[in-house]
Amino acid sequence: MDKILEVRGLSKIFGKGCPQCFESTGPEFDTNICPHCGSVVAAHDLSFDLYKGEILGIMGESGSGKSTAVKNLYFDQMPTHGEAIFFDDDRQWDLFKLNAAERRWLRNHRYGMVYQNPNLGLNFGISSGGNIAERLLMSGLAHYGQIRERARELLRRTEVMIERMDEKPGAFSGGMQQRVQIAKALATQPPLLYLDEVTTGLDLSVQAAILDLILEIQRELNTAMIVVTHDLGVVRLLTSRVLVMKYGRVIESGLTDQILEDPQHPYTQRLVASAL
Repeated sequence: MDKILEVRGLSKIFGKGCPQCFESTGPEFDTNICPHCGSVVAAHDLSFDLYKGEILGIMGESGSGKSTAVKNLYFDQMPTHGEAIFFDDDRQWDLFKLNAAERRWLRNHRYGMVYQNPNLGLNFGISSGGNIAERLLMSGLAHYGQIRERARELLRRTEVMIERMDEKPGAFSGGMQQRVQIAKALATQPPLLYLDEVTTGLDLSVQAAILDLILEIQRELNTAMIVVTHDLGVVRLLTSRVLVMKYGRVIESGLTDQILEDPQHPYTQRLVASAL
């Protein structure tokens, strides 16, 4: 399998930081707040590879660092330490050494992001079709008719009624807003998609439909995905491999079936038992 992403030693500190931050926090200390300087160690020494067409899960409770990892890779934040290489068709991108224009180009052309809160991923001041058009314009497509047709096709693909493409996202349910977010993220057919708690707060039937849609997209387009979630059902359905995080550290990793059927770390055992 071809590698699409390589992450090594990703660390993120919120606060001024000090030499003792990393050695004084983590699961063994039951905190990610440094007792010496008060900084929050949101992630430390996160390393993994992702392959084309693979869905990798990052799971853990709130504050474990799972969302921080994705926000750093998507350039919503910049890491304190670490490196990440994105293997594109004809180029290797050293992600944390890029300038602002290069980061913006990657976000607009080669990445997709679906946030838990649609307010972060959608412009509520324009229509659902306009949200998709906005992304297509940033990617260089300028023909109005082509943009309109592509938006129509994406909304149809994500089961948003075409008759509603000129309505603003605020008129939609939470599940429909997530579908529009997914359609927007897919507009440029990115090889890498980030999904941050995309089913949290949705009704179970809506959750199931969104998860089915994500699987269909992955099968059709062979899109690599990183799925951030605290929901073991989402992990079980979508992912082939999983990282388990606690207090900013990866405490267990492996094939999803192996982790869920035979967890080794006491924290993972508790997570799995609580979902039974």
